[in-house]
Amino acid sequence: MITPRFDILGQAISDASRTQMLCELMEGRAYTNKELAAAAGVTPQTASAHLRLLQDAGLVVAEKRGRCVYHRLAGAEVAHALEQLAAIAPADSLHRAQQRKAGGLAQLRSCYDHLAGPLAVAMTRAFLDRGMLVEEQGAFRAEPAGEWLKLGVVLPEKTSRQPFVRPCLDWTERKLHVAGPMGRQILEHALDSGWVKRHRHKRGLMLTAPGRVALEQILGVQCGALAAA
Repeated sequence: MITPRFDILGQAISDASRTQMLCELMEGRAYTNKELAAAAGVTPQTASAHLRLLQDAGLVVAEKRGRCVYHRLAGAEVAHALEQLAAIAPADSLHRAQQRKAGGLAQLRSCYDHLAGPLAVAMTRAFLDRGMLVEEQGAFRAEPAGEWLKLGVVLPEKTSRQPFVRPCLDWTERKLHVAGPMGRQILEHALDSGWVKRHRHKRGLMLTAPGRVALEQILGVQCGALAAA
């Protein structure tokens, strides 16, 4: 039996500067060494050393575009694992620090390629209550429903190895929200429809008035109460 090298991953995420870089990359975009250095509060030279360690651990990949080298998470599975680690990390001080820095980021944000925060949790609860999703053995199964198309979701005709919808434990709410291809479709549709807009803080999102109306009409989610929470 091959023992997983948790020690390599542990070393990679054991430094506060490296975890800050990983959190920056959780938005799903790629950033230069200089941008990640600024986010972590270190010099570009120090950031380069951190990024090499993250690459060696398989958490980050580098891509050269023109004269610049951009860094991004190695994939959705890495983002999912980091989100789950955040959910079991000591939460109180981390949550307060994140809210001070981002001014409400925890309320509605992107988690790599899907929605997260209280609104995403409320939407997922509505999916379950309406029978649009069924939870079984720790997984989600999507059921046909007219609401999906209104949310920009096209259910697959055939099953595949990769689940179309996956439960993701929200690190601030400690409740499930929707991830996987379904989560990506919902976020893309929300952005394209103007239901949410990018916040000045990278992972933060702002719910617009049309988005509030749409979600209340489609799912019965009381967005006003969430925004005031």
